[in-house]
Amino acid sequence: MAFQFNFSIEEKAENELETLGDTALQLESAQASLNPGGSTEKSKEISSVENVVHKESLCVYEATPKTAAPLANRSPDKSQVQVLPKKQAHFKVAKEHKIPEDFSKVLENKVMEAVQGLYYVNISVVEMTLSNDSHEEDIVSKSISSHSDLITGIYEGGLKIWECTFDLMDYLSEAEMQFINKTVLDLGCGAGLLGIVALKRKAKEVHFQDYNHTVIDEITLPNVVANCTDGGGDGGISEPPSKKHKKANFVPALMSKCRFFSGEWAEFSQLMLSGNKPFSKYDRILTSETIYNPDNYSALHDTISKLLDKNGRVYLASKAHYFGVGGGVHIFEKFIEERNVFRTRTVKVIDEGLTRYIIEMAFKISS
Repeated sequence: MAFQFNFSIEEKAENELETLGDTALQLESAQASLNPGGSTEKSKEISSVENVVHKESLCVYEATPKTAAPLANRSPDKSQVQVLPKKQAHFKVAKEHKIPEDFSKVLENKVMEAVQGLYYVNISVVEMTLSNDSHEEDIVSKSISSHSDLITGIYEGGLKIWECTFDLMDYLSEAEMQFINKTVLDLGCGAGLLGIVALKRKAKEVHFQDYNHTVIDEITLPNVVANCTDGGGDGGISEPPSKKHKKANFVPALMSKCRFFSGEWAEFSQLMLSGNKPFSKYDRILTSETIYNPDNYSALHDTISKLLDKNGRVYLASKAHYFGVGGGVHIFEKFIEERNVFRTRTVKVIDEGLTRYIIEMAFKISS
């Protein structure tokens, strides 16, 4: 169920939603026309989980839990995504994104969904908007033309909500993870749901980082704003709020705890350590499906080692193996062992389909 989230919504919202629904269908038709051979999807429900084979991107789509979004918002299974090599060198300088003073502008024309008690933007509608407009990164059209959700050095999949994100959200809930007075980094955040969970659980400060600045501006920031309400997403909502959601429900204090960054990991860590603003190393780093490519392990390891507090913890969600790319939990743990900086332990195994893991990382010298 989609709804228009705007602090000044009027009764015309219903008509606008119908129009957006029709437009989303038009987008699917447009995408199909880009592939002369056509694109087929086959789905069936097995224990509240649907599997969809998307032949255009050569990957297997696995739906999120039964509370997840409709078909149009399903995210591909990163374990079988084709990653295209970069054709030329790209250098993503890290930068901090300014939070707009008028929060209502962030949510204008956004269609929201609800999943596991949190709000997030309808990604299909965002992709439709980005494909029609001219943007510096132009990641949507490049993704469509390449038939891939991952283009090394150009687009790292941040417009999608990957399956392991929900695994880690489930673990944080099951473990009753405490974030009170903790500084938290959602690394490779995409939609930012992990950081939003920490924010709603009274973290002292939450930072969101993604490779693409388009993802931060169009996905992450709107999602955080949508959840910064006195009831929004907190307490396991079962359906979206009414159209009469007013500005009075917004809690500015929550947004004041947040900072947003884009760029390469090495550049991001350098920005944080050499910036003008005070920086306290992170007590918790949350990250999901960021170890699919072994080429990135060194940058990821160095970033974590530089930014994690000496007694901090990293919680990482991943597939056992990512076909076609070569990454996965076991090869990453071997890499960590060889570096001899962190110790790791498996805290949860999800043995459904391709096995998935939640692992905890901490410095070997930590208490």
